[in-house]
Amino acid sequence: MDARIVGWGHTPFGHLKESTLEDMILDVAKQAVSHAGVEYEDIDGIWLGHFNSGMVSDGFASSLALNADDALRFKPAVRVENACASGSAAIHAARNAIRAGDTKIALVLGAEKMTNCDTEKVTEALAGASYQKEEAGVSFPQIFAQFAQSYFQQNGDHSKTLARIAAKNHANAVSNPLAHLKKDMGFEACNTVSEKNPLIAAPLRMTDCSLISDGAAALILVADDIAENFEHNIAFRAAVQVNDYLPMSRRDLLAFEGPTEAFSRAFEQAGVALSDIDFAEVHDCFTIAELLIYEAIGLTPRGQGARAIAEGTVYADGALPVNLSGGLKAKGHPVGATGVSMHVLAAQQLTNNAGDMQKDGAELGLVFNMGGSGVANYCSILENGK
Repeated sequence: MDARIVGWGHTPFGHLKESTLEDMILDVAKQAVSHAGVEYEDIDGIWLGHFNSGMVSDGFASSLALNADDALRFKPAVRVENACASGSAAIHAARNAIRAGDTKIALVLGAEKMTNCDTEKVTEALAGASYQKEEAGVSFPQIFAQFAQSYFQQNGDHSKTLARIAAKNHANAVSNPLAHLKKDMGFEACNTVSEKNPLIAAPLRMTDCSLISDGAAALILVADDIAENFEHNIAFRAAVQVNDYLPMSRRDLLAFEGPTEAFSRAFEQAGVALSDIDFAEVHDCFTIAELLIYEAIGLTPRGQGARAIAEGTVYADGALPVNLSGGLKAKGHPVGATGVSMHVLAAQQLTNNAGDMQKDGAELGLVFNMGGSGVANYCSILENGK
């Protein structure tokens, strides 16, 4: 027994002033139920990926989804949190319930309301996902700046490489109607330190950092023995979770060991090679993270990730397009929604429903969602089960 994705929903990402957390949760729940063609009364359970960490007052948000329809009353609902990978954690929890035989139809949600807080408060909240004994008072831009500093010390100044990654993802977001920032920034703007693009934590500039966004996404998962009854049927060839040590002092930062292990296990579980993957949605919370992911996934040897972008491999028309959606960099990063959003975008690609983002002939898609500094690592390999 395994789970299949048969329906989905997605709000725009951005500064959704008029939408509360509850509004977004109800919106995507209704979208997903309608898209899948399931009945509310047939849903066995609800899983919500939601980081929160004081950014909103709705800490007990899991039951908000019950307001979508009276038939959901008394359904089990749970909030799942694993830092920036909370959305994927919710998907894995629902899938495991289906695999265990306890659930036939699951509603999975990911949502976050972030823009009601100022940047300082959001930065403080997100810092709670780091190891406070060593990193108290250190923001996530500063944490990933340490990755970039170490990388530059070992491999030379790659500021231009990071700017090219940012420019690529902004260009991709122009084709994504749900993206927070649908603007082609261009390489020069991303590569220049200016009033509009200041240094946030050297060497990372504003364009090297993901966006603070509101948004939500949802999936309907069903057991594979009933999946043939649905129009869409996306199968998990692999679904892997790897957690690494929380203290950065216990890890080789440039080896990106947790992500590397997650990719290795996912390829083995799926019985495929990197060359079989048609596209990837990965966790570019900062451009240095995407650069390290190129190496962790095996696109290039360690220290040579710049080749993946210099040779065009990861562009929309390359051998392995990375972040056709614009990624966290330009699509946005409402933390709890991110992992669910990645799976929605992958499902759209695999069903030829990705619009202007569509990769022709996409058969296998990879999703990588990461919590903390390579601590909670979730990798899915998806295919169309039809």
